[in-house]
Amino acid sequence: MKNRSSKSIRRKDAFIKKNEESQKKELDVLLPGTGGFIEPDHNEKTYQINQNEIVSSVDLTSATKCFDLKLGYGPYVVNYFRNGRQVLIGGEKGHVAAMDWVTKKLICEFNVMESVHAIKWLHMPNIFACAQRDWVHIYDDKGTEIHCLKKLYKVNQMEFLPHHFLLVTASEQGFLSWTDTTCGKLIAQFRPAKVKKIMSMAQSYTNGVILTGHSNGVVNMWTPNSQDPAIQMLCHSGSLTDIGITSDGTRMVSLGTDRKMKLWDIRMLKPLKSYSLKSIGSCIDVSQRDLIGVSFGNIVQIFKDCWNTELKEPYLRSKSNGLIKSIKFCNFEDVLGIGHENGFSSILVPGAGEPNFDALESNPFMTSSQRREMEVKMLLSKIPSELINVDPGIIGKFAIKQLQQKGLENTKKSKLKKINDFSNVLDRFIKKMK
Repeated sequence: MKNRSSKSIRRKDAFIKKNEESQKKELDVLLPGTGGFIEPDHNEKTYQINQNEIVSSVDLTSATKCFDLKLGYGPYVVNYFRNGRQVLIGGEKGHVAAMDWVTKKLICEFNVMESVHAIKWLHMPNIFACAQRDWVHIYDDKGTEIHCLKKLYKVNQMEFLPHHFLLVTASEQGFLSWTDTTCGKLIAQFRPAKVKKIMSMAQSYTNGVILTGHSNGVVNMWTPNSQDPAIQMLCHSGSLTDIGITSDGTRMVSLGTDRKMKLWDIRMLKPLKSYSLKSIGSCIDVSQRDLIGVSFGNIVQIFKDCWNTELKEPYLRSKSNGLIKSIKFCNFEDVLGIGHENGFSSILVPGAGEPNFDALESNPFMTSSQRREMEVKMLLSKIPSELINVDPGIIGKFAIKQLQQKGLENTKKSKLKKINDFSNVLDRFIKKMK
């Protein structure tokens, strides 16, 4: 019976996987959008094409997505909302602004009158977190301060887990914190022992695990359920400058002071590719279609087909008006946002964004009523922090070995019970005979 039950469970899992694959193939036919890259002429290099030539070749709607904002409170950090419609920028000298960058409509703008180190959208585009000089402050879409998280002190890195409603922060003192934004409760906060300074932070979108890059070239993977790193990887011989994660959460790109860019498979914990760069890269980001953007001083280079073929030359190259502090690809758009010391720039990167979107997950065209409904659905389907695990496939599966052990224990108990019952019957019979 035990072998039959385990076999039936495996058959059910295989049947579910086959159904999912067949449904995906059927739905792929209905996807209307197709992505495309720049197709150069004979003996022409794509990195020689500048933004003016790209803007003159595209339609008017796409051309308006390339613009520059000259601002005097930089350098600026950039963060796009998940649906790719709203952008949030924060200047080191206190300037904070949120806008619908497609229509160029300003949502809010104010100056906090102190330094800004990190900025992050939360579960909806009407609320965001701002890491200021001392504490983390929460603001709404009108620029009103809603809350001040004084337990999060001197924060310089932030990530938000939308499915868990967790704001993850890293401080200058090395403290890692997970805060539940639904109730303001601090889920976990600890200072890892024997861990060097945190230089960068990223999240895996599939399992909610936080990845941190350190000054000794090590990448650590963290969950709020343990004060020790779940996985440690030595990625570079020198200090790490930045790390980026693909949209499927299975691969990682790392930059180091050893002038190398390395591509990793997080599942296998093995390097896929290693490329030598001409200079030290400062920022990195990965688009939805696996394009990699790297900044060097005031120059941004975008690389294509790094995962499958050898990297020989960049796909695109762009020069900004100042030293670059932050770069972010916009979801569902062929756009790269650049935050530098003289403001914010938006450049066109053909082929960067996913052409099709899931309206139930992230809808760029959602109305206010749809936004309210989505917020309620997200709260109802909130995943507890205890379920954050490096292997997300564990959740929802049958623990066959544990079931077999329970079955053995149950059979042993039933046999012992039968023996005890039989011995009791014998005792009664002997007493009656006497």
